[in-house]
Amino acid sequence: MKKWLPYIKPYWRYFVIGPLCMIVEVIGEVLMPKLMSIVINQANNGTLTVSNSLWICVAMIAVALSMMAGGIGGAYFGAKASVYFASDIRRDVYRRIQRFSFRNIDRFSTGSLITRVTNDVTQLQNFVNMLLRMALRSPGMMIGAIIMSVSLQPKLSVVFTVSVPLMMAGIGLLISVGFPRFQKMQSSIDGLNTTVQENISNTRVIKSFLREDFENQKFARANAALKRAGLRAMRVVVFMQPLSCLLMNLTTVTVIWIGSRMVMGGGMPVGDLSAFVTYVTQILMSLMMLTMLFISSSRALASAKRIREVLDEEIDISDETAAFPDKQVKEGRVEFRHVTMRYYANSADPVLNDINLCIEPGSTVGIIGSTGCGKTTLVTLIPRLYDTDEGQVLVDGVDVRDYSLYHLREGVGMVLQKNVLFSGSIEDNLLWGDEQADEDSVRRAADLAQADGFINTFADGYQTMLSQGGSNVSGGQKQRLCIARALLKKPKILILDDSTSAVDTATEAKIRKALSHELKDSTKIIIAQRIGSVMEADQIVVMNEGTVTGIGTHEYLLANNEEYREIYESQIKTEERGQNNGQES
Repeated sequence: MKKWLPYIKPYWRYFVIGPLCMIVEVIGEVLMPKLMSIVINQANNGTLTVSNSLWICVAMIAVALSMMAGGIGGAYFGAKASVYFASDIRRDVYRRIQRFSFRNIDRFSTGSLITRVTNDVTQLQNFVNMLLRMALRSPGMMIGAIIMSVSLQPKLSVVFTVSVPLMMAGIGLLISVGFPRFQKMQSSIDGLNTTVQENISNTRVIKSFLREDFENQKFARANAALKRAGLRAMRVVVFMQPLSCLLMNLTTVTVIWIGSRMVMGGGMPVGDLSAFVTYVTQILMSLMMLTMLFISSSRALASAKRIREVLDEEIDISDETAAFPDKQVKEGRVEFRHVTMRYYANSADPVLNDINLCIEPGSTVGIIGSTGCGKTTLVTLIPRLYDTDEGQVLVDGVDVRDYSLYHLREGVGMVLQKNVLFSGSIEDNLLWGDEQADEDSVRRAADLAQADGFINTFADGYQTMLSQGGSNVSGGQKQRLCIARALLKKPKILILDDSTSAVDTATEAKIRKALSHELKDSTKIIIAQRIGSVMEADQIVVMNEGTVTGIGTHEYLLANNEEYREIYESQIKTEERGQNNGQES
């Protein structure tokens, strides 16, 4: 409960006023049968007058209007409290996810996080709304109806000693069965959302490999799993309503049978029997409402547990203990000291193993090696997208852990291997590099990245709208836009992770030339598969299976590093074969 109090306190007035309004409605519901019994009793014994009936009619109208006002107020304030409550939770869950490191995100699937932010929060919202409307209304109506029925006929009230405990036992049994089933249903929603998210995000790959049938079957399995989980959970609800109705009807029949004998024997007025039957219905209806509340709580508890898993997730990368939170990256010197890193704590083999490397400020460094050797992982340690397990990464001689994340990442620009653009205009995407940049600066960055030319071929130029993920531009165009975005940032350390693989060599050469002139004081780290992309670098780092196997210039490595020489010769031979085939054709 303590976890949710901060979300209740700002709106405590709504949380208080809503239930109080429902109490007004409950009082009216309890009084109405009593007023009706007075009319019936007076009519039955011949003492009803026009004056009496008029006053009772006025009283019943006043009670009805009070009930209406209480019901409207309770529904309004309950809805308002639950919406605000859910909105704040959704905000904090989303902000928490934004603070997650890559390791944190790896612990949850994308579909699961989407479900927790949307569906699970909605379940809590619905429960809070129902709770505010029923938490006082149902017990209040039950207590009021019991008091009134006992005051009318204590002997007949003995019926409740059987029906109420039976109803409570049924509620307890169904809750114990329902909670794990609702938890399983929410997990099945995770699986379905993950399948849909992957399918829509990768629709081009699916269509190009003709995998529509496979994906349909995959979705069908996830959908069937959700259907089965949903049916198992809903059986709890389906079974509860007939059981409650059966107990309510049996109790009503018993009361009418015993009460009618008492009326015939003169031991009870007929109006009191009519009111007593109404109170029986109110008592058992309040128990049914409590049952629905408890069933809803089972699903809400399952959702609350999943939300707390996100809110309680320990973020392994933060700047709360930064020794120099105000320090900024000024030079761009990078050093790796005995760096070892694993994606998972229990992994036997590290992704990076005892890396020692020094990159001088303003220099251009190329990193080359086989696929999966740890090149990308190495550079993600610089802006602390991951943290090392052992050793240190230093920027300008300071451990990256001692920077604030904002200042550290402000000084580092990255063009990732997987280029990402967002829905919006081209200009909006480029301004991610610098929100305050003017139009000339945006165009300058695009020109340096060799993107200005193709942007101007679009009818709307820089205002051309990009679809989700930039799927309406080519791979090479997407890479150049991402490079332009990084250039606009003017970082002290620029990391290009195989970011020119989709552009031709001539364009790539122009981009490298622009980088060397425009960011001559910035440290440039280029990860590449093509040796031609790094041959002119001040220093080339060769990696293999998570270790550095060679450092030096192109000429030095060609003469002294076998792995580099093999890569070079294989690429040269491939290029020669391609040229020969072109000449023959």
